Amino acid sequence: MTQTIVPRVRILVLLFLAVTGALLAGAAPASAHAALTGSDPQQGTVVDQAPAQVSLTFSEPVAVSDDALRVLDPKGERVDKGDPAAASGTTYTVRLLGGLPDGTYTVTYQVVSADSHPVAGAFTFSVGAPSETSVEATVQASDDGLVGSLYGIGRYLSYAGFVVMVGGAAFVLACWRHGSGVRAVQRLVVSGWLTLTAATLALLLLRGSYTSSGKVADVFDLTLLSEVLQTKTGAALVSRLLLLAAAALFIAVLFGAARYEQNDEERRDLSFGLAIGGTVVSAGLAASWAMSEHASQGLQPGIAMPVDVVHLLAVATWLGGLTALLVALYRAPADTAVDAAAVRRFSRLAFGSVVALVGTGAYQSWRQLGSWSAFTDTRYGQLLLAKIGLVVVMVGIAYASRRWTARLAEPGAPVSLREEPKETVAAVSDSKGGATGAERGVPAADTDTDTDTDTDTDTEVERGKVADDTGPADVRPEESGAGAQAGVDSARAAQLARQRAAVASARQKRLRDSDPNLFGLRRSVLAEAGIAVVLLTITTVLTQTEPGRTEQEAASAASSSPATSSPSSSAAQGTGAVTLNMPFDTGGKNGRGVVTIDLDPARVGGNDLHVYVERTDGKAFDVPELKVALTLDAKDIGPLSVVPDHLATGHWSASGVQIPMAGDWTVEVTVRTSDIDQATVSKNAQIG
Repeated sequence: MTQTIVPRVRILVLLFLAVTGALLAGAAPASAHAALTGSDPQQGTVVDQAPAQVSLTFSEPVAVSDDALRVLDPKGERVDKGDPAAASGTTYTVRLLGGLPDGTYTVTYQVVSADSHPVAGAFTFSVGAPSETSVEATVQASDDGLVGSLYGIGRYLSYAGFVVMVGGAAFVLACWRHGSGVRAVQRLVVSGWLTLTAATLALLLLRGSYTSSGKVADVFDLTLLSEVLQTKTGAALVSRLLLLAAAALFIAVLFGAARYEQNDEERRDLSFGLAIGGTVVSAGLAASWAMSEHASQGLQPGIAMPVDVVHLLAVATWLGGLTALLVALYRAPADTAVDAAAVRRFSRLAFGSVVALVGTGAYQSWRQLGSWSAFTDTRYGQLLLAKIGLVVVMVGIAYASRRWTARLAEPGAPVSLREEPKETVAAVSDSKGGATGAERGVPAADTDTDTDTDTDTDTEVERGKVADDTGPADVRPEESGAGAQAGVDSARAAQLARQRAAVASARQKRLRDSDPNLFGLRRSVLAEAGIAVVLLTITTVLTQTEPGRTEQEAASAASSSPATSSPSSSAAQGTGAVTLNMPFDTGGKNGRGVVTIDLDPARVGGNDLHVYVERTDGKAFDVPELKVALTLDAKDIGPLSVVPDHLATGHWSASGVQIPMAGDWTVEVTVRTSDIDQATVSKNAQIG
């Protein structure tokens, strides 16, 4: 009956995990941890005059590439010029061409948030009056499509590998030292290491395409890979690979040192050294996530990152140790079955992990949500509630497991579960084919309780009526001498030893499976592990979900954006900058072009001045000399000379340009294209 129930439980758990995993995969939100919290012009506004630039403000710093911000006119033509620039820590601007006609303009952006996730979006504003536009205000992010899906799978596998490797090793080292010699446990921990290593390499290759084009062909682009290595996320992935090399050495020592341990003192010294080294390596691996994701941004990053490391280690110790315990209960040989003392030690270790999870989780929830309403009003809060509910259920099941463990420790429980496992004595036969019960590997308690079937089998073997498949079926007359008889006896003895060992193993397994306390423990641990898989899935989804605090800030900014602006308020809503386009012709070779002056904020006091020189075909070029002067004729002020600094090809800049009084100022620019070719052009601008 027991043997038929366990497979059914396995099937039900697997079906439950498959359905839950499919639901979570289908409901996983887009990766967006930075949110657009403001823009100038604001989304949906109508301004009287075309702005000189468009600015976007995000909830956290973002990485902006040369082509990250675009502004498109109603026909879909780009009207932005130059590369985006950072105006402040979270605000980025892009300049616009001068003299833009009335109509609806579309702003698109595709940036990478500081916690490593690509963010894309679009909005519109209008100049003069809204108009029809051929541009769709939607953008396909680079994390959509095949590359994004592969990157998401890599993230899931990396977390799973970390949990299995760290938790399995912790279970062996802290709870069940004899487990270092169990092949199933060894395979579990090594599989975790292989999974984490492969996933990390895949994430490193996919990263460039994931944050830029999203194309599969760019996965092996060495230029993109070089750029990734210079980012914070790339450095974290490389650090993780280096730490995995140290983890491989730790695993080799953990599983290979048992055979060399001579006494208790050496065993204690080795365990202490492994505990220190394993803790350092595990903390370093956890820090590779903390330094590049949620914890590294937002409120109190100096506190949040160590808290995140502790949180990840607690998750791995609990869930990974639980997985190792499950493997030990189902896959460990009968003669090395996990003992009740090891289960009790893991129970205490898991309790400490849960306490750490509650403390660190409470801090992270406050940091990421910011308000009670975010629990129900945001996607992050809803997932967090589901995670909390699963943790509560797991704690309840874990309590049931503790009760089963206590019963196993009571007198009358199977010896293999109450005491430390004993080494199995290999079956050794003598030259006549006889073997004692100890030599055949049969426990003393079992030799007196052989069933009738076992007795019959033994009798048949001793009579020579059971032939080994690999041994001779008949003995030829010429081989009837002493040598032939010895060979037959040896083959029969070997077969007898194998049969005795198989019978003893089967008897121990039946005894173990028939114990109701052990069956209850195995069932509760299996249920706990099933919920742990779902919990780990939700945790990974949370790392890819926009925090509730950020989501609410973005929603508040969107709700406060006015649909239109009056002429009197347009200056306040706009940038306040002045852009002047002045064609020039010095008369010499290649002496024709356009000089553009940007003065921001074009008010009394300090201003930033940018000068751009372009040929008539729109290409930037340098000139030997460029001067700027400002004059207010109505007040006889000026000319005020400004000598801007050369920044890039065709680009000069000066900061802190002082304008003492508001009025209609004349901005005069002198451009020299050769030793003798020079021209001066000017335009008036209302300042202040």
